[in-house]
Amino acid sequence: MKPVVTSRQEILQTSRALIRSHGWESVGIRTVANACGVSIGSIYNYFANKSELVAATVQSVWAEIFQPPQDRTPFTDTLACLAWLYERMAYGAQHYPGFFSLHAVSFSGVGKEEGRQLMQQTWRRIPRELCRIMRADPNVRPGALDEGLSAEQYAEVLFSMMFCAMLREDYDPTAALELTRRTLYR
Repeated sequence: MKPVVTSRQEILQTSRALIRSHGWESVGIRTVANACGVSIGSIYNYFANKSELVAATVQSVWAEIFQPPQDRTPFTDTLACLAWLYERMAYGAQHYPGFFSLHAVSFSGVGKEEGRQLMQQTWRRIPRELCRIMRADPNVRPGALDEGLSAEQYAEVLFSMMFCAMLREDYDPTAALELTRRTLYR
């Protein structure tokens, strides 16, 4: 007999497991309740409707994909951070096939606007963190990030490259790494 689910996190964990094994269409109040071994009412204790459940599941997938590592080494220099970001995108594509392209275009059971907002909320942090890392990176040559090319502008360039890579399902960081070496490094 399955243990009774007692938390929102356990429900989201079960929802992610359903996605990995059966796809996004498996996330619904009834299927998640069955997989958790609880009544439908138990799911409604945490989520008002299917849209809320799906939206929370989307957020939890984004959080899983870009969960910072215990070892903060990837965040000490720009190149290591870029390599880590592309690695995490590959992880997301492997564990949640079609998630990036599906989420970018529209999202099953969630309004397009709500899905777009969820994606933007997660992705806004990436350029900010890239700016912070570039500014602290001791290997960035002096003057590389100035009025002609600010950290914010270059972070947006890198973010655009990541977004295109995500949609193409091409998680090879070579182009972003080489561009960054040529643009920022000594």
